[in-house]
Amino acid sequence: MCYQVISETLEELRYAIHRCDHHKADELQRKLDDLERRKRKVSAEDLHQPYYFANGFSHPKLRTYTNLDPLEPQFFSWGLIPSWVKTEADAKKIQNQTLNARVESIFEKPSFRESAKKMRCLVYVDGFFEYHTQGKKKFPFKIAAHDEEPLALAGLWSKWQNKENGQTINSISILTCQANDLMAKIHNVPRDSEECRMPFVLPKEIQDEWLMEVNTENDKKHLLSLAQPLEDGYLTAYPVAQLIGKEGVGNSEGALVKKEYEDLELQL
Repeated sequence: MCYQVISETLEELRYAIHRCDHHKADELQRKLDDLERRKRKVSAEDLHQPYYFANGFSHPKLRTYTNLDPLEPQFFSWGLIPSWVKTEADAKKIQNQTLNARVESIFEKPSFRESAKKMRCLVYVDGFFEYHTQGKKKFPFKIAAHDEEPLALAGLWSKWQNKENGQTINSISILTCQANDLMAKIHNVPRDSEECRMPFVLPKEIQDEWLMEVNTENDKKHLLSLAQPLEDGYLTAYPVAQLIGKEGVGNSEGALVKKEYEDLELQL
């Protein structure tokens, strides 16, 4: 998976409704109504800057629901810092290596196994980007749910304390699994002869299962069994403008606009 994602661009209210958290949705609606009436200054805690396109290596904060507080959205830094990391320099280094994790090995890898047992989460996005390779060219695609609903990505989270300044950083890693047919066509150049990968998207009916307690080996097996390729038709995709480089549109609404390439041969 490329280390790029479209983060949430919709209001927190939409996600509360999607999570069937009616109490939170009512609370948010009252808050929005109150803000409109009072016309007060909105603080940084009230609003979160939306991303149209975000590069993982800039470690943006993504909307996260944890197993400890599954109905309360929080914003965690992308790139997991394990609790055992000692220095700030080491934390910055490892964050670039833990943007993603293969779901099949989360209970084995030192960077992820503690979080896999006790600290799992859902990372909500409106979609994500992936590149298709054709000869020496790469064409970016935007991928989203066919019904335009948010996508819940399986994730791991961690809480790390910087002993040098006392700061606490909550961070996440987004998991990947075997690609379905659509994503295999788009992400067509796997590394090291491995199978094509894609973000581990959790359909709504099994999202709560991903957050369940893990106490036995059977619990682990059941958790890993959730990572199945998505059924055909769940996702939709289309090419977009170049995202980075001299002609890259970057974090702008242009990242979401369909683009026609005369030399693109892939038909979806």
